[in-house]
Formats: sequence, structure tokens, C-alpha cells
Amino acid sequence: MKFSTKAIHIGQEADKTTGAVIPPIYMTSTYKQEWPNQHKGYDYTRAGNPNFYNLEQTLASIEEGKYATVFSSGLGATTGLISTLDSGDIVVAGKDLYGGTFRLLNSVFNTFGIKLNLIDTLDLNAVEIALKQKPKLIILESPTNPLLRISDIPAIIAIAKKYGIMTAIDNTFATPYFQNPLTWGVDVVLHSTTKYIGGHSDVVGGTLITNNKELDDKFKFNRMSIGLNPSPFDTWLLTRGIKTLAVRMEQHAKSALEVAKFLEAHPKVKTVYYPGLESHPQHDIAKKQMRGFSGIVSVEFDLDLEQTKKLISSFEIFALAESLGGVESLVDHPASMTHASIPREERMKNGLNDGLVRFSVGIEHIDDIIKDLQSRLDKI
Repeated sequence: MKFSTKAIHIGQEADKTTGAVIPPIYMTSTYKQEWPNQHKGYDYTRAGNPNFYNLEQTLASIEEGKYATVFSSGLGATTGLISTLDSGDIVVAGKDLYGGTFRLLNSVFNTFGIKLNLIDTLDLNAVEIALKQKPKLIILESPTNPLLRISDIPAIIAIAKKYGIMTAIDNTFATPYFQNPLTWGVDVVLHSTTKYIGGHSDVVGGTLITNNKELDDKFKFNRMSIGLNPSPFDTWLLTRGIKTLAVRMEQHAKSALEVAKFLEAHPKVKTVYYPGLESHPQHDIAKKQMRGFSGIVSVEFDLDLEQTKKLISSFEIFALAESLGGVESLVDHPASMTHASIPREERMKNGLNDGLVRFSVGIEHIDDIIKDLQSRLDKI
């Protein structure tokens, strides 16, 4: 069964009671039991709900996995993952880790004795040195947020397997449509389903997907025990969003490439970061690993900081807002918005400059998107 078909049909059987083609929203907190601890698979929605189950079947299918656990947010999913570790364990991650994940590990789990080691995951020698120290987990992002760096995932997985290290990859930017890390032997795939999977900027969610039943059992236990569950309505909305994921991602990627080419040729642009451009340092790796390059374009303009802030606050089509992956185009200033939790010195050291801008290219008509960029740049 092909991707688009799975996204519409797996986990989406017609309602057995009424025949409704779209399964209903089970807005309940609890379930009637026939006898103490004898029920129809559900007892309390913090532990499980039919809408959770439906979405999990779909997510596992499109990510080429066996099991999925849904959470209240992407950081909720990360919490569910890190909570499988013990005090004293080390987590290795890329030096340009998403700000929210950095904050969670560095400011929350650090107080429980879980240590974070940031490395350059583009440097396989650095990866090997770090994994020789026997950390418990390595978390990858590829592409990274917001510099869109591409790690050689199969090569890193091979190193991790050599040393018996658990591997996880945040696949939010690539989406299951363009990349399936489980097929290379990654242990866990993480998504902020808030982004492309939901696709409409109207729901917050996260998921962990794996082929390991023992890990999946731990994730579901952590969701229940810590209270990381989403609402039934949120999972229903995500199920609806997935149905159009394939067609949306095709348009996102097509328009993002046009935006990247336009900006790369513009005299007021210093650097464009987009894996689909031949000028991207890891373009060849991206071509091997990805079936498409998604819809995020990051840019450094040849402007001072105040001019840059004025520019990104003036667009008509691009809304100045955090998040990404919705049908509408958004623009973000990572240093003061999504990555503000990372100390400036650390950001600058990792290439995340104050002038960096991240565009989430939506599915509006490309002519209107380019016109918005051109007209605002002309006024600076």
C-alpha cells in the first residue's frame, strides 16, 4: 500500500456502530467496566483512547514502523523518551539542537542527573569519539532546526550499533513523506505532530514511533504515569491532517525550492540554507537520504539586525510567528523566538547568528509568495 493510501485508510475503519466513514471523537475521560478490571480495552483516557489508537496506527504505518505512542506535544514526546533513562546517563545530541529540546535536557533533566553532550554530528569522527564513551542515547535532527544541516544518518546508526547505543531521530522537518529513518535501523523516530503532520496550525501534539515493543511499552507507561497524554479531539484533528500530508508536502517542497532559488539570487541576501540547493554543503547526503527537501528555508540577509527585524515584521503573506509546517507561510527569528532559550554565546558558536531568519513556506500560490518577498525587500 502506497503512502497516500495508508495516510487515509490505515487506522481509519468506518465506525462499527453507525457506519460513519470518519471515526467519531471519543470525548470521554473514563469507560464503563463489565466487572472490576474487565473492560473493552480502555479504562481511563490518560492511559488510552480510541482516537489515540487510530492515530497511532496511521503514524506507525506511514513511518514504516510497528508501534507509535502519541503525546500532548513534541516536547511531551521527548519527555516520554528521556524518562526511559536513569540518573547518570548521558545523552549525545547535535550542537545545533532545537532550543526547546536543549532547554528540556539542560534545565530540567539535568537536575535529575541526566547529562547532555553536544557534538558536531556532521563529523563522523566526533560522533565515534562521543559514542565510545558509552552514552545511553544519541538524538539526531536531520535536517536540523533552523540551519538545515544534514547528518549522514545510516553512517551514524552504524557507529551507534557498534557501541550498543540507543538512537533517536527527530524527523519533524523531513516528515515521513520524505524520509523514514526506521528503515536504516534507528530505534526511535520522534515528531512534533504540531508541524507538518497536523499541517493547519490548529493543534499541538507529538509522537514516538519504533519497531521495539519493549520501548513502546515504556513510552505508553511514561505517557500515563507522567500525564503526557493529548486530548481525543487533538488526535482526531491530527488524523484529519495526515490525510492530506502527501499532497501538502509536494507543494511545500516545490514552493520552498522556488523561494530558495529566488533568495539565493537576490543582492540583499548573504546566505541561503536549503538542502535542495546544490550550494548546500550536505546536498549530496540529502539526495541520498531524502525523497524531497521539505518546506523550510533559512536565510541570512545582507542587512543589519534592525533592518532584518523590520523586514520580517512587514510581510503580508508570511506571518511573523513561531512554529512551522502549516498551510500558511510563516517567518521566524530564531535568536529571539524559537531558540532564545539557548545562551547567545552558545548560539553564535554553533552558527546560529542573530541575523538568521527561518521561513516556513506554505502552500499559497508561489507567485504571491515571491511577490511578498520581492516587494518587502525592495523597501529595505
